[in-house]
Amino acid sequence: MRGIVYTDSAGVGGAEISLGHLVKTAAEEIDLTVVGVSQAVVEAVAAGRSQAATIVLPDAGLPSLLAHLSTFHRLQPDLIHLNLCTPWAGTVGLVAALSVPRARVVRVDQLPLRTTDLWTWLRVRLPSLRVDAHVAVGVASSRRMEDFYALGRNTVVSIPNGVPDQQFSEAVSLPSTDGWLQVGSVGRLDPMKGHDVLLRALAQVERTRLVILGEGAFRPQLEQLAAELGIQDRVKLLGWVAQPRPYLSTFDVIAQPSRSEGFPLTVVEAMLASRPIIATRVGSVAEAIAHEDTGLLIEKDDVEGLAAALRRLRDDSALRERLGERARAIASAQFTVTHMTHQYEALWQKLLSQPQKSRLWIPRPRD
Repeated sequence: MRGIVYTDSAGVGGAEISLGHLVKTAAEEIDLTVVGVSQAVVEAVAAGRSQAATIVLPDAGLPSLLAHLSTFHRLQPDLIHLNLCTPWAGTVGLVAALSVPRARVVRVDQLPLRTTDLWTWLRVRLPSLRVDAHVAVGVASSRRMEDFYALGRNTVVSIPNGVPDQQFSEAVSLPSTDGWLQVGSVGRLDPMKGHDVLLRALAQVERTRLVILGEGAFRPQLEQLAAELGIQDRVKLLGWVAQPRPYLSTFDVIAQPSRSEGFPLTVVEAMLASRPIIATRVGSVAEAIAHEDTGLLIEKDDVEGLAAALRRLRDDSALRERLGERARAIASAQFTVTHMTHQYEALWQKLLSQPQKSRLWIPRPRD
């Protein structure tokens, strides 16, 4: 099988990390070429697979379209796998992929977002109706994509992102918490991640400290908010770290109060580290975090609910241990990179064994 994996992302985030895991672990007999518009992103995605070829194309305008068309046709792939960080990403790549004769086209949406702009809505819907397989990173995310873009029920397949089940001999050393609850949170400093909600909740919970791993433009606002709340001595913003997993075992609890998510890798990493998780009911998070089983779920922007969950876990070490052990068991069985890769390989083989989907005649969407 000759395949192209494609992303037009300009930076490396969870979507690109997940794609890199897939490229690294796909069967060796699959000949993969990584194509994108950013040298840094293409190199990051291909880093784990020494035999993978890489191609960087122009990122805008007519030269970009022509380069995508000529490259995809020249490679003559059996399969083109497009990894999209938002539903309206990758339009040029999709158009070029759909023009390649006999190639099966797989669209993967990492984040189920909607739009009120008609042209953007059509730009998402029309190519989605013509790909050979449409994937989202969870059941809830799949249903949202179907509803947001009128694709028809059960037309979007669910394949959750996976995380390597790595073991680290030593945890990162952090200052002693003196018996206080150590709360960790991982993610870029962006309003979508809800770190401001976490700071407001922390201000209501005594004997609790917070460490945030991540960097972003929202840092000054978070630092100012911590000062206004009088908790700056209980909050550490450690910045971006290349490998957050060694830090996770230093935390008693992982809190991810995001306002929007697809299927966050951080949640699975925390599960594999046997840590209890407090997360919001957004995207497909609830497909990994079962309330009272593998963690605690709250509503987005619910400061009081988050504070109550923190107090509960602070005061009940047995509950923390039970939730963490159960989380690891579920993640090991369902959300590893190996599990994700096997699902994608099965999908690819299925598509190649059946007729290519028509690019012109589109059946009426199912209810």
